[in-house]
Amino acid sequence: MTEKFTEDTLVNLQEEYNKTQIQLVLDELDQELIGLLPVKNRIREIAALLLIDRLRNKLNLISGSPGLHMSFTGSPGTGKTTVAMKMADILHRLDYIRKGHLMTVTRDDLVGQYIGHTAPKTKEVLKQAMGGVLFIDEAYYLYKPDNERDYGAEAIEILLQVMENQRNDLVVIFAGYKDRMNKFYASNPGLSSRVTNHVDFPDYTAQELLQIAKLMLEEQQYKFESKADTVLLEYAERRMKQPHFANARSIRNAIDRARMRQANRIFASGDKILTKADLVTIKSEDILKSRLFGEN
Repeated sequence: MTEKFTEDTLVNLQEEYNKTQIQLVLDELDQELIGLLPVKNRIREIAALLLIDRLRNKLNLISGSPGLHMSFTGSPGTGKTTVAMKMADILHRLDYIRKGHLMTVTRDDLVGQYIGHTAPKTKEVLKQAMGGVLFIDEAYYLYKPDNERDYGAEAIEILLQVMENQRNDLVVIFAGYKDRMNKFYASNPGLSSRVTNHVDFPDYTAQELLQIAKLMLEEQQYKFESKADTVLLEYAERRMKQPHFANARSIRNAIDRARMRQANRIFASGDKILTKADLVTIKSEDILKSRLFGEN
């Protein structure tokens, strides 16, 4: 017999919130990612909606299931994959997916090169992703209208069927540049209607990139000398104007190269007696030797 609830039935929101421990995930987002305030706010809004939906279900309140499929748009290196991992954790803690794992794929993982190859490839990926989140990076490459013999459309159709028929066991996140993703959705109304949560990831500012660089160095037990902050900030401002800028990814590459220059600088000095400070300090010159400064 279905339990009867009245409008005076009490539910403890704080108790339910604590039980799911989604606050831990939201705190991790704040701690691990610099900036991205609009993204963090959007993830909190989605989490709040899902928590309230969970409470409504406990009271047998009928409502349309919240759409869980998502779109993450923005430039490379803005944290889309990291946020997708946190989103998978939130969905799992709220019992919207069974496992909570994230599977990241691109077109090459889904689309075959000859007739009869795409369906088994796509279905195998979906099989592995079931119970979790499937993250499709640069998803717009699935659609190539200028090539009649392309098999991407077949992969999209299979995805659409699973997104509709097995939406209680799989969440799909499509990701890529915003303008290209808009064209991608416009090309397929069925796809657009199934993706209800859109999260736009802004580019980082130069100051935020400096904070990210410092965090990366700290994780690897390095540090900047005092003057290096200003140099890295100038590097970020210049790099942002260059082609193929990839936000945090570009800064990580810059840090890796600075570490290599630091090692070569120490080795070339001939001084074999070193202090801990020598080994952990990145100097201004380790950044200034970048080709980006040499151009001027």
